[in-house]
Amino acid sequence: MAGLGGKEGTMEKMMMVKKQLNNNHQNTPRFASHSTLLLFSAAVFAILTTTAAAQPFDYADALTKSLLYFESQRSGRLPYNQRVTWRDHSGLTDGLEQGVDLVGGYYDAGDHVKFGLPMAFTVTMLSWGIIEFHDEIAIAGELEHAFEAIKWGTDYFIKAHTSPNVLWAEVGDGDTDHYCWQRPEDMTTSRQAYKIDQNNPGSDLAGETAAAMAAASIVFKKTNPHYSHLLLHHAQELFEFGDKYRGKYDGSVAVVKNYYASVSGYMDELLWAALWLYEATDKEEYWKYVVNNAGAFGGIGWAITEFSWDVKYAGVQIIASKLLEKEKHKQHAHILKQYRSKAEYYLCSCLYKNNDTTTNIDRTPGGLLYIRQWNNMQYVTTAAFLLTIYSEFLQDSNQNLRCPAGTVDHEEILSFAKSQVDYVLGSNPMNMSYLVGYGSKYPTKVHHRGASIVSYRENKGFIGCTQGYDHWYNRAEVNPNVLVGAVVGGPDSEDNFWDQRDNYMQTEACTYNTAPLVGVLAKLLQLEENHELELFASY
Repeated sequence: MAGLGGKEGTMEKMMMVKKQLNNNHQNTPRFASHSTLLLFSAAVFAILTTTAAAQPFDYADALTKSLLYFESQRSGRLPYNQRVTWRDHSGLTDGLEQGVDLVGGYYDAGDHVKFGLPMAFTVTMLSWGIIEFHDEIAIAGELEHAFEAIKWGTDYFIKAHTSPNVLWAEVGDGDTDHYCWQRPEDMTTSRQAYKIDQNNPGSDLAGETAAAMAAASIVFKKTNPHYSHLLLHHAQELFEFGDKYRGKYDGSVAVVKNYYASVSGYMDELLWAALWLYEATDKEEYWKYVVNNAGAFGGIGWAITEFSWDVKYAGVQIIASKLLEKEKHKQHAHILKQYRSKAEYYLCSCLYKNNDTTTNIDRTPGGLLYIRQWNNMQYVTTAAFLLTIYSEFLQDSNQNLRCPAGTVDHEEILSFAKSQVDYVLGSNPMNMSYLVGYGSKYPTKVHHRGASIVSYRENKGFIGCTQGYDHWYNRAEVNPNVLVGAVVGGPDSEDNFWDQRDNYMQTEACTYNTAPLVGVLAKLLQLEENHELELFASY
């Protein structure tokens, strides 16, 4: 299962997103003695116990584990420093039938298909997290692991972009893959590869991959300038390809429709790619693209209440809003203000601050943002990310968010983002951490082929498709391997969660669920450490 988990989830998403686009297109609101030593020790103890009571979550541990998850999802030949030891090499002949080297990249979820669109979005979000919270991640000691997580994806994109107008979109197909329950190391399913080109366009996929590589080029600009330049070259070619030969990728790669259909179309990805290329290059041509196509491509038209691997508008609108503060963009203030109004619509809907309650995002009784039943956590983590960076922006520019139902300051926005992260980590009616491997109670029967079957390194005996289902999928016991750092789909609208392997709507995890959390966890960790220092200094 992947994306929204299959055909049913995709159809549900299509209906809901199309309804939202139609409803929200027009007129949406804006949005030095022994005794001294004893006293000192007592003071320190008081600080620590007070802090422990105020902060029940170990954000450092959560951050470390979130980055570990990407090593579980690796396809290809694993490196010498691989930390997830229950995994081994897999997919070593990917692309061979087509005469290209497509070894590497990530499996998106609990299966073994390499889907280009969600993989690219995962890398974009990891990169954006480092761009926004570089110092916080570095102080936490996780910068190299974050770099490695991004590079594992971008190395694959370089391979997949075999010529200026050719991008390999997918390896394997969901239909045949879902008939099998195997470890990736045992794969016997189809490894057919699918591409987009000038005769079979895919502007959404080309655009998202361009965005990922442009954002990653910023990440590596100082530490690996040659690699950064290479990524930027590919990003520029991919953007030109996607813009020149326009079309939805699921029209060219039909096998993806049941899993990652491009419901929002490709215009959001083209704006998204242009913005990231502008951030990476400062070239006027990309800026003009974002301004000139703002209306025609829906950037200042669509008011959206989700940000995901499919729908990029909120991300575009947030970045454009931040650019409004720069003097050189004042001449386009009328356009940027419209981008900002739509960004604020999204933020206000998250905060339940739009006057029309039907345009606010629903919440569970426990306070979790709730958009749809299939893998709802993906929308929670992206919302937490956008809220966190916008809170920083408002703080830095000494502004507030003006919603129809009231003004909100940066602290309230960040507090709400933190509440969503804390819910994920266990502050919820189930007392369940939805970040696997974190805390004392977390999902133990994650819908994940590799995690649910004995490690290949422990038992190299071949496990076939039906054998996997018979002996492993249907087991009552917990998974033999812990998928550390994975964020599962999460609870239903009433905060209920059933930890069962066949409950893939709730127990399957995806790379794009965890990716937005990395930067946010680093930010929350830094805030907690600063708070502890302030407490200590006050004694």
